[in-house]
Amino acid sequence: MVPPERFTRVPRAPPAVSGVMNFRGRVVTVVEMRQLLSLPEGQNPPARVLLLDRGRRDLGFLVTDVEGIEALERVSAAAPGKAIPAVRGVARLKGVGVTVLDPEGLDAAVLALFTPQK
Repeated sequence: MVPPERFTRVPRAPPAVSGVMNFRGRVVTVVEMRQLLSLPEGQNPPARVLLLDRGRRDLGFLVTDVEGIEALERVSAAAPGKAIPAVRGVARLKGVGVTVLDPEGLDAAVLALFTPQK
């Protein structure tokens, strides 16, 4: 998690792509998480960049907040037919339902932004 810095806009990038940023000498593509997951606009603007190291490609996701990162013992799979590729399922954490994101699904969703639709 890092505070958002100044992003460099990418010409003709999809609307969900906020731009790119430099993080420790590496170029990170920054994507607006709400738009990527087709979520409604929230009351608060995104205030953090959640970094995902994908080996040769680094991704950053603009998020409003992250309550924490926890190891989960059990995750219920997302409902068939209603699944969002970037969502693995739901889990209970301290009595509260939380959405569990899938790193591979997030990566695929970002790549799909740049893939021409047939």
